Amino acid sequence: MSQPAPSPFVAALLDAPLPASGIGWLDAARRENLEAFAAAGLPDTRVETWKYTALRALAQRRFAAGDAQADARDVDLSAFALPGTDGPELVFVNGAFRADLSRLRDLPAGLSLQPLSLSLRQDAEPLRFALAGRYREAGDAFARLNAALAADGVVLRVAAGARIAQPVRLLFIGAPAEADLAWHARNVVELGEGAELALVEQHASSGEQGHLGTLVGDIVLREGAKLRHAVLQDAAEGGTLVRRNSLHLAARAQAAVHVLELGGALVRHELQAELGGDGSRLDMRGVFALRGRQHVDTQLAIRHQALGTASDSVWRGVADQRARGVFRGAIVVAAGADGSDASLANKNLLLSGQAEIDTKPELEIYADEVKAAHGATVGQLDERSLFYLRSRGIPQVQARSMLTSAFCRSVFDDLPDETLREHLFAMLSRRLPA
Repeated sequence: MSQPAPSPFVAALLDAPLPASGIGWLDAARRENLEAFAAAGLPDTRVETWKYTALRALAQRRFAAGDAQADARDVDLSAFALPGTDGPELVFVNGAFRADLSRLRDLPAGLSLQPLSLSLRQDAEPLRFALAGRYREAGDAFARLNAALAADGVVLRVAAGARIAQPVRLLFIGAPAEADLAWHARNVVELGEGAELALVEQHASSGEQGHLGTLVGDIVLREGAKLRHAVLQDAAEGGTLVRRNSLHLAARAQAAVHVLELGGALVRHELQAELGGDGSRLDMRGVFALRGRQHVDTQLAIRHQALGTASDSVWRGVADQRARGVFRGAIVVAAGADGSDASLANKNLLLSGQAEIDTKPELEIYADEVKAAHGATVGQLDERSLFYLRSRGIPQVQARSMLTSAFCRSVFDDLPDETLREHLFAMLSRRLPA
C-alpha cells in the first residue's frame, strides 16, 4: 500500500538542505529528527495536546528555507526599544544572527553569551546533551523540525556565583522578504550554582510578512540559581510562531517567568518545567490579548519531582472579534515529591460573541502530604462592576476598558522591574479594545 503524498508544508521543508556541521553526533541527530518529522508529518486534532489547534491551513502552505539576505535587511532597532534593557543583547533577523545589531562587547564577569553557530565551531561537545536529543511524542512535530534545521540561536551561560546586574535581551525580528520564509532557532541557557540572571526574550516584526518561526529553548538552573525570564511576543499579524521552552530546576533554584502574547496569526507556546531538586520553586505569569482571527495556544506542563517543591501559575486571556485562545495547564506531582505545593489559575474574558477560549487544567498527584489547587473560568465582564462604574458617571466604553485592563494588569504586579512592567502594560493596553 503506497504512502499518501506529503502535504505542501512537509514537502517544502523536506526539500530544504540540512545544516552541515561536520559534527558526527549533531548531523546524525538532525537526520533522525528530520526522518521522524517526515514519517509523522504535522499533528492533527486527534493528538490530545493539539486538540484545539488545527493545522490544516498551515499544511497547505510552502515556506522558503531560511533567508540568504538576512544580513542586508534594513531594521530599525529603535522601534523595538525596551526600557532597562541597555545591557548585553543578541539580535536575530529572520532567524539569522546579526552581529552589527547586537551588543556583545564588555560582557560582565561570569557571563558567556554568543550565537549557537559560533559555539558549534569553537567547541560543540558541551552542547551534545542539549542538541543530540530525539523527540518521540506524537505532538513533537515542530520540535523535531527545529532539531533538524536550526543552525543558529543562543548559547548563554552564567558562572557559578555570578550575579549579572543588567538584563540580557534576546531579540528575534521578522522582516519582510521576497517570499514567506521558515526559520528555526535553538537556545541553550545554563545558570551555575548560586548564579542570578534577568533574561528578556522579545519577538517582534519590522513589517508585514507571513513567515514561520520555530524556537526551542533549553534552560537549566543549577543548585540555588535564580532566573527572571520575561517573554514579549508581538509577531507580525500574518506570522506563524511555534516555541518550546523547557526549564529544569535543581535544588533550591528559583525561576520567575512572565509572558505577554500579543501578535501573530497562529502562535503556540509550550512551557515545560521540571522541578527536579528539593526546595525548587517556579512562578509563572502570563497574558494573551487577541483580536481579529488570531489563534494563540499556550501549553503548560509542570512536573514536581523532588521534596518540598513549589509552583504557582496564573494566566489571563482576553479574546475579541473572531479570535481564539487555547490554554492547557498540566501539573504532575510525581511519586516521592512529598510536601509539594502546586497552584494553577486561568481566567479568561470573551469580549465578543464570536470569540472563543478553550481552557483545560489538569492535575495528577502521586505523592503524599501535597497541597495542590487548580481552576479555570471563561466568562464576560461582570455586569455589576460595569453598573457600578457607570453609576459613578463613567461612560460604558471607558468602563469596559478599565475593567479589562485591570483584569490583565494584575498578572504583572509582581514583575520586579517597574519600568519594564509599565512598558509591557502600555503595550497590552494599546491592544485591548477602547
